Parts: sequence; structure tokens; C-alpha cells
Amino acid sequence: MRPSSVAARLAAAALLAPAVLATPIAAQVPAAGGAIAARADAAVAGVMPKVIAWRRDLHQHPELSNRETRTAGLVAEHLKKLGLEVRTGVAKTGVVGVLRGGRPGPTVALRADMDALPVTEEVDVPFRSTVKSTYNGQDVGVMHACGHDTHVAMLMGAAEVLAGMKAELPGTVVFIFQPAEEGAPPGERGGASVMIEEGALDQPKVDAIFGLHVFAKLPTGTLHVKPQGIMASSDNLRIVVRGRQTHGALPWQGVDPIVVSAQIVSALQTITSRQTDVTLAPAIVTVGTIRGGTRFNIVPDSVVMEGTIRTFDERMQKDIHARVARTAEKIAEASGATAAVTVTIGNPVTFNDPALTERMGPTLQRVAGAGKVSVAQVTTTAEDFALYQKKVPGMFLFLGITPPDADLATVAANHSPRFTVDEAALPTGVKTLVGLAMDYLAMGKQVGTNR
Repeated sequence: MRPSSVAARLAAAALLAPAVLATPIAAQVPAAGGAIAARADAAVAGVMPKVIAWRRDLHQHPELSNRETRTAGLVAEHLKKLGLEVRTGVAKTGVVGVLRGGRPGPTVALRADMDALPVTEEVDVPFRSTVKSTYNGQDVGVMHACGHDTHVAMLMGAAEVLAGMKAELPGTVVFIFQPAEEGAPPGERGGASVMIEEGALDQPKVDAIFGLHVFAKLPTGTLHVKPQGIMASSDNLRIVVRGRQTHGALPWQGVDPIVVSAQIVSALQTITSRQTDVTLAPAIVTVGTIRGGTRFNIVPDSVVMEGTIRTFDERMQKDIHARVARTAEKIAEASGATAAVTVTIGNPVTFNDPALTERMGPTLQRVAGAGKVSVAQVTTTAEDFALYQKKVPGMFLFLGITPPDADLATVAANHSPRFTVDEAALPTGVKTLVGLAMDYLAMGKQVGTNR
């Protein structure tokens, strides 16, 4: 998490246990007022048939990162019909809509990601995806296996509700429909970083930003948020082990990079299990791919490993990077091989502004209902929403999408080919986006410390 002091890290670790939001927060009155909030809720109910239809259409026609042309077209057409100022082609396929309220005030942004994943769907629904594409040179199925179809549909619905209340809005709402949250294809750039470079937060200048993500391991209609770090930083790891090629029957005449790589993979796991104090903050080192060799009886020259490093603390992040490099290099050296380690910094920690998160607590309580808002557990997954939060105060939260009769322990997780969404959760998502925007604008001033 942002501060690296031991005291700060201990304080952050104390937030890991889930709990219901504190009573003083829940007892506050939402800024927008009861009458306007009731009107907004009624408008949400009215737009939900469209939201469900949009979601199912998007689910049936998923598009990979930086290829979201159809999705962007549907979004842009809808925003233009609502009378918004619309920019397209932002960060290649992104769409930004601007709704200027009837009275002056601050500017708030709401963000949804649009891309799908190279996953072949195994869910038997009428609107299942049968889309095929090419990813990294491989023929793949394409599926909204992380729920970005719901994010787009919910934000489209929120835009319609807020546009219908334009005259009463004291400020401006910016709707950010972002491509490539899952990562741009090799050799391309994309996602939040390019959206920011191309003015998503500056035209007009945004004072605060909100986003949400559906999450399979949480009950339908519940909201989960916490101040400070909620999702991990994510760094890409690449290790190239070079040995000396020889006949597989004569391994002593060469240096076997496959055996060396196996030793490195095992040793890397001791960095987080034996060398890092994970009571201060979670940390993960994962090797996800190993490529080497062309034939069963040839010891190859080299092996390439790729993986990810996840942390919540900047000092711990740097320490783990150094330990990974030292571990790989020394093990290779001991066997007469070499290891070249490259760590590419990715997304930072998704860091919820504490003051903003505290202030928006009443809104979440109202839109979700009693007992439906909890302090989230941190997750070692990552989000490029964190890049927006580096620029302006922001809050990111999770929306549960698994019905109460399902077993949360066994339900298919996000990114699974069996990932499913209980659409009964979507009204809560739309109400959340609408409520956060309205209540933030109703405060009439910037809220948040951005650390």
C-alpha cells in the first residue's frame, strides 16, 4: 500500500478481515436527498429491461482487447441519443461521454471496461458466445468470462437515468467506456493508461472517479469496498534460462536449462512462503508459462518462463523483485547456466481514497439495503482502474452476482469458462453508479485526499 512504513503496513493489514461498515457511516444521510433518490430508483427500475437486453447482446458478441469495435459502436450510438457529448476512438476503441448538468458543480467520472477474454464458453444459456478469434497466434473462443458485458450494460443504463435528470444535476458526469482492461495484445498499447493520455480525465477535468466489478464469489446484490488497497499491483515476470544444447542421452555434455528452470520454479515459491512477512500484506509469485525444447531426445539451449508478481506494499514489491532475480541467477550459475530476469511494472495497487470511501458509505447503504454492504477482503487480482486513482481520488468496489442458494465455495470464478452472472444483481449495480454520481455532485465540492 502507498505508505511503506511498518506502522502503515500493520494498519493496512488490520483491514483484511471482512466486516459490516461502521454504524456512524451508515447513519449519515445521503447527499442527494430522499425525493431525488426515490426518483432515481424509479428511473433505474424503468431502464432495467434495456440493461438486461444490452448485457445479453454484448455477452453473445464479445470482443477481445483493443478489438471492441461493435461494443464501442453500440455505446456511442446510445450516448448520442441521450444528447451527450461523445468522443470515440479514445485509446483505439474507447468511448467517452460527457453529461453537463443543469447547474454548475464538480465533475465525476464513472468507468466500465468493455473487453472479453480468450475463453471458450461452457455455460448453456440462449445468449452464450460462439465467437471465435485469434489470440497470440492461436485460434480461441471468446467469452465475457469476467463480466465486462454487465459493466457496459450497467453504465449505459446509468447514463440513461442520469441524462433524464440532467436539469437537476449540479455538475458534470463523464462516462468512460474503456477497452483493453485485460491487457493489450502483444506489441500494442491500450487500457486505462492510454485513456488517460488521450484526455479521459481532462476533457473536462475530473474531480473523482468511481468503478465497480462483478464478482462471482460474493452473494447477489451485495456491495464490498474498503479504504486504501483493495486489489494488488501486478508486475510481469520473464526469465530466460540459457544452457548448452546436447543429446538427451548425453546430458553431461551440455547444460540442461529445463532442469535448471524446474529448480528455479520451485525456489521462487519460497520467496513468499519463507522469505516475506505476509502477515503485513499478501504477496504472490506465479510462473504461468514455461517454453523450451523441440524434441523428446534433445536438451535445448534455452527455456523461457513468464509469470506474475502481486503485492500491496511498495517496499515489499521491490524486495521481492530483487529476491526473484537473485534466486534465478544464482541457481542457474550453480549449474553452469545463466538466467536473465526481466520484471515489467504493471498496474499499481487499486487504492481507494480513504476520505472519499468514507463519505460515500451512506450512498452504498441506501442503494444496496440494510446488511448488504461489507468491508471487502483484499484480492490479489489486479485492475488498471488503479491508474485513474493515481491521477484523481477514486473508489472501486465489488458487486456480488451469485444467488443465495449457490455454494460460494464451488461456484465458477471470474475467468472460468463456466462463469455466470445472476442478473438480479444488475439493478443494484445501476443504482450504485447513479447514486455515487448524484451524491458526489450534490456535495458541491471535491471530496477525497488522493492518498
